[in-house]
Amino acid sequence: MQPEAKNHVVVSGSFDDLRSGHVRFLEEASRLGEVHVLLWSDSVVQALEQKAAMFSQAERLYMLQALRYVSRVTLVDALLSAEQLPEMDLRQPLTWAVPESGASQAKSAYCQSQGIAYHVVKDQTLVGFPVRSLDGFEKSAGHKKVVVTGCYDWLHSGHVRFFEEVSQLGDLYVVTGSDENVRLLKGEGHPLFSQDERRYMVQSLRYVKAALISTGSGWMDAEPEINRIRPDMYAVNEDGDKPEKREFCRQHGLEYVVLKRIPKEGLPRRESTRLRGF
Repeated sequence: MQPEAKNHVVVSGSFDDLRSGHVRFLEEASRLGEVHVLLWSDSVVQALEQKAAMFSQAERLYMLQALRYVSRVTLVDALLSAEQLPEMDLRQPLTWAVPESGASQAKSAYCQSQGIAYHVVKDQTLVGFPVRSLDGFEKSAGHKKVVVTGCYDWLHSGHVRFFEEVSQLGDLYVVTGSDENVRLLKGEGHPLFSQDERRYMVQSLRYVKAALISTGSGWMDAEPEINRIRPDMYAVNEDGDKPEKREFCRQHGLEYVVLKRIPKEGLPRRESTRLRGF
């Protein structure tokens, strides 16, 4: 008996300023099959949306490739209409998935004419931020466990690069600061996004094994979670290097690793504080 062919799902768009709504849509699309993102280039965004993309095609590509729900990303340099797919070889059987807000009769008719399945992801299925199940913090064979902590209020390519680098040291666990503690450390007006949304965005990255929300306070607000995870290492970037963290690692016998804040090659340096008004 021949194995059943995998369903291949395409989504098409600019995915500019990647936020939780985009990621929730991609997660739901991935339930249909392997997701292939047809990412509009800077020139296509300008032509179809009549405005420049906020983030370059290189940065948008990097962000999408980091998502665990995305199997493949192809940059589209030519597209006459958002109501059609680009002329290119696509794996079959094929489904074009679109969010309800982007659904149209024209897209449905196009799919019918091309023999492509058409699937509309309803808005009601995108409500909330599902939590990925934890694995009991079991260590993968031959891997160390490493923990990082932070606010991650406006997830950007700098965060993704940090997670990518740290994941090379071992299984990566991320503890995001609670809303209460972020306000304590950064003041009123912070965080911009809720703790559930921030954790959701972090756990959606393929470099992250699990994400938790801190239950402590101060610079070592993640202490209760670190005690649960029992990592081998605590990694920070230069901005997150604090005496309290160094002392905690010394007392608990953890390796303390400080990484430099170096963007992915070809991408700009990003900071959440500056992106708040972007």
